[in-house]
Amino acid sequence: MTALEQDQEGRENTGVRIGTPAGRWILLTTVLGSSMAMLDSTVVNVALPRIGRDLDADLAALQWTVNAYMVTLAGLILLGGALGDRFGRRKVFVVGVIWFAVASLLCGIAPNAPVLIAARALQGIGGALLTPGSLALIQASFHPDDRGKAVGLWSGFGGIGAAIGPFLGGWLVDGPGWRWVFLLNVPVALLCAPIAVRHVPESKDGREHGRGFDVLGAALGALALALVTYALIEARSGTLVVAGTATVGLVAGIAFVYVERRRADPMMPLDIFASRQFTAVNVVTLCVYAAFGGFFFLTALQLQVVSGYSPLGAGTALLPITVLMLLLSARAGDLGRRIGPRIPLTVGPLLCATGMLLMLRVGTDASYVLDVLPALLVLGLGMVTLVAPLTATVLASVDASRAGLASGINNAAARAAGLVAVAALPLAAGMGAEAYRSPAAFDDAFTRAMPLCAAIVVVGGVVAFTTVRRPAPDCRRPECKTHGNVTAPPLEGAREAPLQGRGELRDQPQTPRTQGTTSKGGPGGAAPRDAHTDAG
Repeated sequence: MTALEQDQEGRENTGVRIGTPAGRWILLTTVLGSSMAMLDSTVVNVALPRIGRDLDADLAALQWTVNAYMVTLAGLILLGGALGDRFGRRKVFVVGVIWFAVASLLCGIAPNAPVLIAARALQGIGGALLTPGSLALIQASFHPDDRGKAVGLWSGFGGIGAAIGPFLGGWLVDGPGWRWVFLLNVPVALLCAPIAVRHVPESKDGREHGRGFDVLGAALGALALALVTYALIEARSGTLVVAGTATVGLVAGIAFVYVERRRADPMMPLDIFASRQFTAVNVVTLCVYAAFGGFFFLTALQLQVVSGYSPLGAGTALLPITVLMLLLSARAGDLGRRIGPRIPLTVGPLLCATGMLLMLRVGTDASYVLDVLPALLVLGLGMVTLVAPLTATVLASVDASRAGLASGINNAAARAAGLVAVAALPLAAGMGAEAYRSPAAFDDAFTRAMPLCAAIVVVGGVVAFTTVRRPAPDCRRPECKTHGNVTAPPLEGAREAPLQGRGELRDQPQTPRTQGTTSKGGPGGAAPRDAHTDAG
């Protein structure tokens, strides 16, 4: 047996087993951490009317309450994964959890809308640090034979968290108040961080990383998103400041592309878009998740402002979509593998568009069973049909060594599309700054907005039909088969390439401070540096 083969065998015999106490601690930690960020992406919509009333905020402030979080999360999530690769995934994950908790506390005690918006932006930074680490910790810690099951349990429990999120948010808003939507993160973080420090092994990428992090690229990307979002939200005022902001935002976007093209080690290497299929699927992602972002933002308001639902009722009303995704996403993935992604990525958006148009029946005296539920069921079936094949096609469009990077870019694109839609859709629908205070005015704007959402998602289906082809039979397949997040597709990490020819070991976890774990060498399949975003 050669030295390389001995190294490989040694690596495959190390790693935490899923049935050990150490394995259960790791799963608990990663589920708690990822659930914090996932819940905050979904439950806040339900609380918006109460936030607006208590803080005397206009519609623009409510839009920023959602988008301030999304701007920093989408702009920095790739950088957050790179920081974990370099300095240690557990370390960066714990920093993210603590950062997220402090920002959540600031959200919960915010005396006015500007403070809340600033705190939400800080929350997004914390989310960008902890979100990539959840799945990366699983991949870097578990034995190769148990890794698939561990990822399945992680994604399943995360999906359950996503399902109860709107319900929990509505219950909190109706009960102790909307501030507890944010304050609840503090005790969760106080539980998660010590467990991670004590029971989760550290891991990092042992390779050389060139000159450093692409901080400039991350800053330019986030700045471009923030300025364009500001211009869209404030466009109704029509001032020179808005026009100037839009111009500077576009310039920042161009500068981002220039920096990424010139850097030796960019955050988002543009050559990945040389794959026509990868580019096409990201266009599909932009279309469908822009429609989803606008839909869920406006629907949570429509149900409360126009139909008279309580926050708890509105949160519960949206539950069928996530339940359908939890129950059927794995089967949809299997179907996509059998028939290819083209049909699901075409039919799914058409179903989603139908569900959005059915929401036009939801007005002042809407019946949940006759009006709301049918629309949500059709939309949910459409999302089930397209999300799993979308992720699979993204992974199949690039080399396996870049799967984590490709998934991260796709996830960031979905979040960016959602935040732009939340900024632009009220403007396109003619929704005034005080529209959410008037049931009649909001209902009129909602009636104009739903066909726009449906049209955008249909464009995504047309792009998929004309560009997506069946992937190679031996391409990379998704590991996260169960998915319940409605704001972005699941993130995937990259399996490690074979050792042969590399002559080095990577991702060697340090000894965790608990019994039942191993500490010699790496886990034998941990995510390489390309897995910049490994959790969803």
